[in-house]
Amino acid sequence: MEIDHLGIAVERLDAALAAFEPVVGGKAPPPEVVESQGVRVAFLAVGGTHLEFLEPVRPDSAVARFLAKRGEGLHHLAFHVPSVADALAGAAARGARLIDVQPRPGARGRRVGFVHPSALNGVLVEFVEGP
Repeated sequence: MEIDHLGIAVERLDAALAAFEPVVGGKAPPPEVVESQGVRVAFLAVGGTHLEFLEPVRPDSAVARFLAKRGEGLHHLAFHVPSVADALAGAAARGARLIDVQPRPGARGRRVGFVHPSALNGVLVEFVEGP
């Protein structure tokens, strides 16, 4: 299993990219909106992984609630897996509380699924499947 990305919740995507791009020496491609999660996202390559910046586009999105409760910062850790469905089923079989029972559409045309932070020491974990 490899780390696919680290998700960072931000109030303003453009400001976050302006701060991080000079630090990591890269440029993020144009952002995309992930309607199923109510966010606008941009990925910034760092070594063999990415930083995913998440800006809410709806006040009822999970990221908007996260920001209201905790403020900006690390939101989730994402692992690349061969099958999100299998990874979710395996986590459930070990007694983990899931946010997603089945994969759903995510950014970059990939399928994703989330495990509740209560299952993994307070860390929201995302499984990502894709190219």
